[in-house]
Amino acid sequence: MLCARMDGEYGTDDMVNAFKGGHIYIEDGIICSAGPEPYDGNADEEIDASRMVVVPGFVNTHHHFYQTLTRNIFNVQNEGLFQWLIAHYEIWREISEEAVYTAAKLAMVELLKSGCTTTSDHHYLFPSTTSGKLIDAEIRAARELGMRFQPTRGSMSLGKSDGGLPPDDVIQSEKTIEEDTVRLINKYHDDAPGAMTRIALGPCSPFSVTPELMKQTVEKGKEYNLQIHTHLAETLDEQEFCIENYGMRPFAYLQSLGWIRENAWFAHSIHLSDEEVELAGRAGMGVTHCPTSNMRLGSGIAKIKELLQAGAKVSLGVDGSASNDSSNMLMELRNAMLLSRLREQEKWLTAEDVFYMATRGGSDVLNRSDIGQISVGKRADLNLISMDRVEYSGALHDPFAALVFSVAMEPFDYVIVEGKIVVRDGTIDHIDEKSLIKQHQQLSQKIVENAGGKSGNEYVRT
Repeated sequence: MLCARMDGEYGTDDMVNAFKGGHIYIEDGIICSAGPEPYDGNADEEIDASRMVVVPGFVNTHHHFYQTLTRNIFNVQNEGLFQWLIAHYEIWREISEEAVYTAAKLAMVELLKSGCTTTSDHHYLFPSTTSGKLIDAEIRAARELGMRFQPTRGSMSLGKSDGGLPPDDVIQSEKTIEEDTVRLINKYHDDAPGAMTRIALGPCSPFSVTPELMKQTVEKGKEYNLQIHTHLAETLDEQEFCIENYGMRPFAYLQSLGWIRENAWFAHSIHLSDEEVELAGRAGMGVTHCPTSNMRLGSGIAKIKELLQAGAKVSLGVDGSASNDSSNMLMELRNAMLLSRLREQEKWLTAEDVFYMATRGGSDVLNRSDIGQISVGKRADLNLISMDRVEYSGALHDPFAALVFSVAMEPFDYVIVEGKIVVRDGTIDHIDEKSLIKQHQQLSQKIVENAGGKSGNEYVRT
């Protein structure tokens, strides 16, 4: 039993409808009571949340954990997506199961400290030198950290020799993909309310997956009642690839394969026509907006306001840490708001918009009605952050919006997942961060050196 008591000035019950003072009482991982009145019962632990803002835990719906190992690679710092991918594939083919586990753990530590309580991960890379049980390694890391996790069993089946982008030694046969997908579903998938682990399906992209596998994924999603996920309309290179190889734009291509549907969500969705935006909304499909990655790779600005108005489910994602170079979820909220303001003013996103996308939007995209809100009966996934910080001084006319406009440089004070305190006073007690960083950096160096020779000079500034 845990109670956050807000006797001071700040707090929110569903992000937008704020109340001053009050309480949130948690039992068995569920919010049992919440409101502006004081709490007069007993609890095993009580958090003094006066002068704190309390918001729902953030939901990150697109990431590539393994890419934390290849942040800031010198020779692709100024490349667009396709050249960036081609160069990175030469490094990523060196990853091991240990590297994936360590990368996942580091990514999730960073996510948790920036307020993310539920995350997906799109892992599609399975080098022939590994055991293939790389999703298992990620799930093990999530369970050790106590993070709510919805990995996608990603896949690539269209290698370079058949006209795809990735090298042949990092793809898998469709039979292998199907067998491992069924194994993971049977072993890990939990569709009960409050589930800590759910499996989704995630073929990588039109330029790395065969049409047959894309169709099979739709059928497998129907069979097991799973969400399905892929990249869509991220760059003009992708658009040209689809027109040249399939005779149609990416959206139309996926529509022809049965993918434009309610249980599907797509990363990026930048280069959609107005008609495609309307079709996306009509289908109730999900979109993950990845503003930092889109800026980093110069991919473009997604029509997020229009997608929201059309009725699409829209969430936020940090994307892979080699195209973001961070896994900071709070920064993603700010960048989503600011990037929209390079458009016409009527298409700007507000602080409320991006908070919605990071919470309720994320839960909707992952088809979860049990998270994303602070209300009785929902799972107790919460962020608590003190307003007595240098960054917020002078911004407390609207404490809620201050979290977006004046981003804190330090972690959240408390992050609670399923009623358990995971981050306390800005730290994760049961993780030795220094050892994790050291191990992660050693693996990163090893992978880069193996890819580029003894010194790895091709990938570093000399």
